[in-house]
Amino acid sequence: MLIQVLKSKIHRVTVTEARLDYIGSITIDPLLLDKAGITEGERVFIVNNNNGERLDTYTIAGEPGSGVICLNGAAARRVQPGDIVIIMAYALMTPEEAKNFRPRVIFPDTATNLLSN
Repeated sequence: MLIQVLKSKIHRVTVTEARLDYIGSITIDPLLLDKAGITEGERVFIVNNNNGERLDTYTIAGEPGSGVICLNGAAARRVQPGDIVIIMAYALMTPEEAKNFRPRVIFPDTATNLLSN
């Protein structure tokens, strides 16, 4: 049996854009993706701390160092620029693997969405 376990989390970042005219996804600064261990095209779950909305989509890499967090397409209706969101990715593993697994969690600055060294 496999179970879903939290693999990666970008904790509390600020939405910089919401673009309804795009086909879908979330654009994220690739420096954040890399540090969190999330790959481009990976399925992610998003929780909006401002309004309680929850959604899932896939990632697109934005401009490195930009701090971009942009919800695209229909997901743009569930956020506003300035909202604080949590972005999570899960992995399938056996219960035995999960016992020793530790997720990669990052805490960017909510004012800039950048990481301090």
